[in-house]
Amino acid sequence: MRPFMGSRNLRQLLLPIGQVVVFVTGAGAICSLVMLLLALLFRGSAADQALQATQGVGILVYTFNSLPQVLIDGMTIGFVYAAIALGYTMVYGVLQFINFAHSEIFAIGAFCGVESLIALNKMGVLAKASTMGAFMYLGLALLVGMAASGGMAVLVERVAYRPLRNSPTLVALISAIGVSFALQDLIRLTESLTTGQFYRVIPTFGNFDDRINLFRLGSKVIDIQVKSVVVIIAAVLMLVALNYLVNSTKVGKAIRAVAQDKNTAALMGINVNAMISLTFLVGGALGGAAGVMYALKFTRIDPFVGFMPGIKAFAAAVLGGIGNLTGALLGGMVLGMIESFAGAYLGTYTMGAFGAEYKDMVAFLILIVVIVFRPNGLLGEHVSQKA
Repeated sequence: MRPFMGSRNLRQLLLPIGQVVVFVTGAGAICSLVMLLLALLFRGSAADQALQATQGVGILVYTFNSLPQVLIDGMTIGFVYAAIALGYTMVYGVLQFINFAHSEIFAIGAFCGVESLIALNKMGVLAKASTMGAFMYLGLALLVGMAASGGMAVLVERVAYRPLRNSPTLVALISAIGVSFALQDLIRLTESLTTGQFYRVIPTFGNFDDRINLFRLGSKVIDIQVKSVVVIIAAVLMLVALNYLVNSTKVGKAIRAVAQDKNTAALMGINVNAMISLTFLVGGALGGAAGVMYALKFTRIDPFVGFMPGIKAFAAAVLGGIGNLTGALLGGMVLGMIESFAGAYLGTYTMGAFGAEYKDMVAFLILIVVIVFRPNGLLGEHVSQKA
């Protein structure tokens, strides 16, 4: 028997980790190089003089000193976008259909996870929780969010998508948009009947808001919040688990067979409807976990919380290559880095003419440029693999 270190299973577990390292390093290095080149071009400009007058450093030093913290923030939000984008790209890989209700599936997971933590907080258990206990309760919230989102995704597929499977793509797309609005109102109705509040804040517990000092750069301490570390680790684990499921299990092989040819897969004894439902279940569960992580990172959610992250995650999936699991990771990382860099430096370089509120515009403009010159995304569209 071959040693485990040389097995296919181990390769499938290690491959996504290697991809994460490459994509994070590559995206961070390219964005950093671009910003340093811009800083060189802006030396002596009005923005440079303003920084020297107010902070005593030039624009090049200011940019260099800020880079590590900006990279950490971009990496964190990039992993959130990647986790959401995996749901989009899985459904598209099987059905060649964009599930625009995925952003509301994400919101349902966020609300169910946060409400479970709020209930635990009212019971007084969060305040007494040890460090290990806090992580256990957060894990419970993740499971609740994943179960709720996965279940809702399966229900949506059964009710709104399956009857239209043989209809023109536009019909299913319109149905997805209708489901999106319906789920938004369902969240609002549920919250109004149960809590009377549309805005929910995740309870403060454990040491998730603490900061870990990484290193010192001159007089500046580079640190990262504990909850950011949790978000990154959870996203990497989800990516590894999904890659293993799709590429190293019989279920994954069946999903890939359905993606490649539904009729032939059915003739081979594969239950096509079950595999499609499973795809929605897995994609929805990933979206629900991402919703809980988003709530942990940004603390407050509302019924429309899924709209903008959902749009950005869809953009990330397209940027990386729709239908390509690896592309979803790359697209999320690139989009997160661009957004972080634009939010950190745009106001400084334009002397306040364009502030951090324009970071989304910059990210989507770059997306448009990439799609114009490479319509299939950075890694290319990849709707199926050989089963």
